[in-house]
Amino acid sequence: MTSNPVTVTAAYRVVPGREADFHSWGWAMLGASAQQPGFLGGGVLVDGEAEWHVVYRFESDGTARAWEDSTAKVRWDEQALGIARQTDRRSVPGSKAWFDSQTLAPRTPAPPSKWKLWFVNMSAVFPPVLLFNLIALPYLGGLNPIVRTLVLCLCVTALVTWILMPRLQRFFKKWLYPPLQALRGRHKRRTA
Repeated sequence: MTSNPVTVTAAYRVVPGREADFHSWGWAMLGASAQQPGFLGGGVLVDGEAEWHVVYRFESDGTARAWEDSTAKVRWDEQALGIARQTDRRSVPGSKAWFDSQTLAPRTPAPPSKWKLWFVNMSAVFPPVLLFNLIALPYLGGLNPIVRTLVLCLCVTALVTWILMPRLQRFFKKWLYPPLQALRGRHKRRTA
């Protein structure tokens, strides 16, 4: 190994449902890069549950640039267009930076889609509002509408914040944030 190897990390946002395709594409692209002079190794990684990374290492900046500028690499990038979008690219000389905590700072996972959040919120808010209207509203009918609405908001907000939402978030966790193990398992079943 030379004294100045270069590690390249390309981060991708994968189209939902195309994770196995991206995984196959990444390893195939690395197989092609292994044919280039100076290739030292690589891999396909998942950072949290939001981003995928293709990491490869060359013996020098020149050999890494030769691969990056090659027509073969351009063709591989074109193949990825339908399954993923590159969000970041880093080129790190040497190996010291891989052990630097700032370089490897974990990224927060992407938030769930808005419609999933809406569904969980509706599941938490609708039952207590319905129960309040059926059970408590007949007894509060003589109150000022502002006071009645305030009582409704206080009761429902307390129930949702401390009782319902924590339980629903735990219950829907795998749906809101699909686990990595399921993605890996799905890929293995498809290729087998």
